[in-house]
Amino acid sequence: MKVVVIGGSGHIGTYLVPKLVRENHQVISVSRGKSDPYIKDWTWDKAEHVALDRSSDPDFTAKIAEMNADVVIDLICFKLEEVKQMVSALKDSDLSHYIYCSTIWTHGRAETVPADPNGVKHPLDEYGSQKYESEKYLKHEYRVNGFPATMISPGQICGPGWSIISPLGYGDDNVFQMIADGKEISLPNLGMETLHPVHAEDVAQMFVDAMNHRTQALGENFHAVSEDSLTLYGYAMAMYRFFKQEPKIEFLSWDKWVDYVESERQASVSYHHLARSGYYSIENAKKLIEYKPRYSATQVVEASIQSYIDREVITLK
Repeated sequence: MKVVVIGGSGHIGTYLVPKLVRENHQVISVSRGKSDPYIKDWTWDKAEHVALDRSSDPDFTAKIAEMNADVVIDLICFKLEEVKQMVSALKDSDLSHYIYCSTIWTHGRAETVPADPNGVKHPLDEYGSQKYESEKYLKHEYRVNGFPATMISPGQICGPGWSIISPLGYGDDNVFQMIADGKEISLPNLGMETLHPVHAEDVAQMFVDAMNHRTQALGENFHAVSEDSLTLYGYAMAMYRFFKQEPKIEFLSWDKWVDYVESERQASVSYHHLARSGYYSIENAKKLIEYKPRYSATQVVEASIQSYIDREVITLK
């Protein structure tokens, strides 16, 4: 099949494009052309690469539709209006499957866990709200007009080559260096809020699984996460074990912890992660598209931190 991947050189695309090439699909990777994939692979030479910028090209959706692909995988669509434009353009093509990358940020505070990917959601910010409105629109288009849409919602994406969320709930590589040095860190509250990491390779595999089980995937939303989530305490303990250091963990009330962080931006990022305290169900993905994540939550973060060491982002004494 002809498959267009919009955002092909990013975190997910780094693993997705090679998987699709290996399954003998004709792959067109669309990106702004400003970055290389995180991992080198011979398969990139077998894919067609097209430079297009959604934010600056008014004919972006028309150009995607003109490619006349069987499958369009949209990894970088963030606003409802962009989704509507894409759906309108693709209706006149030979499209058989549109797979939209959403996010677990569509969820707000959960009443029960694990959270249902197709349940009612209460986003906490504009980013999550736009993604949720896009999900609802695509489901309506599928039910009412037969538009062949599937939605996939990744958790906190991890993997080699980039910075990941730390046990403090925000991105700061120095937190991992402190743990590697055996220093003390402070967690908010009781450290029992959760993060739900996922390896970018597992996210990519879910897109492939959805393609390969198209009939079962249509109209569905799937969480692309690991089998288990991590408490902040569990995450911190895993990192101290990884670096063979004695755990040194203090717990602070939220107000005191914000003072400890000394960064309003980082505290805000942490709040928006921890207010969700995600544990997201993958039961429908396991049953309908045979999704089976390769990495556990702990293995995900360990693989990422090994990359930190390999790239000398973290130095070991």
